[in-house]
Amino acid sequence: MNHGFGHEVPARHAPRELRQVTRYLIVISAGAVPVARLFTHSREPVAEIDAGTEEVAVMTAGAAATTGAMGPEWDRGLVGHSADERASAVVYVLDL
Repeated sequence: MNHGFGHEVPARHAPRELRQVTRYLIVISAGAVPVARLFTHSREPVAEIDAGTEEVAVMTAGAAATTGAMGPEWDRGLVGHSADERASAVVYVLDL
């Protein structure tokens, strides 16, 4: 007899392909606010967060950085940013 007590058994998980690992973090100005954008190895955008957060400081500690994201490999991922913003962007390669 069921009186509504207990927990329902969760459904089975559907196997699927996992997302690629985040490889690049770019700190770029979006207007007057710096944002941190995360990209996979194939430079597909993953997320965008405030560059002033503690998580960004932790991820960039000890990571190799270069200035400028002007190459054609960044054209699709940074389509909404101006040439000046892209030139002053700081690109971190995350060591995972």
